[in-house]
Amino acid sequence: MQSPTTEPAYDLLIVGGGVNGAGIARDAAGRGLSVLLVEQDDLASYTSSSSTKLIHGGLRYLEYYEFRLVREALIERERLLGMAPHIIWPLRFVLPQSQSPRPAWMVRLGLFLYDHLGGRKKLPGTQTLDLDRVPQGNGLKHGGKGKAFVYSDCWVEDSRLVVLNAMDAAARGAVVQTRTRLTGAVSEGGQWLATIADANGESQVRAKAMVNAAGPWVDAVLRRLGRAKDDRGVRLVKGSHIVVPRLYEGDHAFMLQNPDRRIVFAIPYEGEFTLVGTTDEPWNEAPGKAEISQGEIDYLCETANRYFERAIAPSDIVWSYAGIRPLYDDQADNASAVTRDYVLDFDRGEGAAPLLSIFGGKITTYRKLAEHAMEQIAQIFPEATAPWTAGAILPGGDLPGEDFEAFLETLARRYSQLPRKLLRRLARAYGTRALDVLGNARTVADLGRDFGAGLHAREVDYLVAAEWARTAQDILYRRSKLGLHVPADAAPALDAYLSGD
Repeated sequence: MQSPTTEPAYDLLIVGGGVNGAGIARDAAGRGLSVLLVEQDDLASYTSSSSTKLIHGGLRYLEYYEFRLVREALIERERLLGMAPHIIWPLRFVLPQSQSPRPAWMVRLGLFLYDHLGGRKKLPGTQTLDLDRVPQGNGLKHGGKGKAFVYSDCWVEDSRLVVLNAMDAAARGAVVQTRTRLTGAVSEGGQWLATIADANGESQVRAKAMVNAAGPWVDAVLRRLGRAKDDRGVRLVKGSHIVVPRLYEGDHAFMLQNPDRRIVFAIPYEGEFTLVGTTDEPWNEAPGKAEISQGEIDYLCETANRYFERAIAPSDIVWSYAGIRPLYDDQADNASAVTRDYVLDFDRGEGAAPLLSIFGGKITTYRKLAEHAMEQIAQIFPEATAPWTAGAILPGGDLPGEDFEAFLETLARRYSQLPRKLLRRLARAYGTRALDVLGNARTVADLGRDFGAGLHAREVDYLVAAEWARTAQDILYRRSKLGLHVPADAAPALDAYLSGD
């Protein structure tokens, strides 16, 4: 008779703390499965914090006949808007036609499909404007004005979306371990015996099934497990963005069409800046932290200068970031044309431990991807309950009537002695959970030490206790974008505070 094992045992071991891993953990925990999620760094450290920050259908994907993906993404766009109205909000996009390589009739047809393919209900539809006559043309070069189309998509605080899914997963019983790496795993008796390592060393856990949601590392995990396949894989494409002082007034964004038929977005960012991106470059190195290249900087500056009156140079860039997108390798020649759809590979080899690997995907469809993943996983967990996440509110998203401004007014009345700018930022970041951050504070002094830009010790303590924040980088650039606003000495001071010095 076999002696009982002492390793912790779970139904599901999820490798990867990006949006897909966190989304699957949330869905699985809500269906009654025991879940362990391990992430080698911080949540959303890589791809999921390096996006263009959009919840969108992917207008340009219609050019590649990705109708199923666009329809699914458009349906999800409105669902997510209702689930997290504090970190997701509508954004109007101006699409000038003056320098378009596509004829106006083709763009208008695409926008007609975009308006109707996903059953749009909440967001306004497409309009046609004369940019010489409306405020949306201000800041554009005269030659870049003329006719334009205006359509709707949504903005998202991408890394916060990941954290909120992890928080909800944990609230439903999942165990989330950041800075914990899967170092190996073997199949024993049709289940996994996995070795994981954190700052305290290695330990072992057992799991009935594993989900490989490692993003750019999905192939590396497969090789580590001895499950790599030659007929499918991941294609790594780098996308980079720059942040510059504000290029134009207004709360609208621009979709800029280039002569090479690629598109670049210009989006209002953090009040004082404009976000410009993205690029599409093949990534042939090992997965890791990516940085923008000089060629990408030049390309994005040239694109902005083609359209806007205010010229920018590399010296104007206040911040840049780059991410590696783990796209499903569909053998497309052009990196921009590689499918953004996702593929789920469920390996249930005879007698072997089950492994579900995630290839591709985009942030907008993460919830639906998780639901599809659970359809596969439910084959081995008949006790798992029914799908539940469609419309299920994320932490802090329960704003009365989905009305952010009304909630902010309520917050301002309750905390009348606190600066409105601070309250707005906290409401945007945490929604109704801002009440947990503020607690019984009445004055700014009650919030403790100010590290700059209104980041106080009470908020830092909340992020450590509730959101797995461990370093200044976690807080300044993933839980917030306050790194763009705080003084230069804020990061070392924050790290010293976090370490107890």
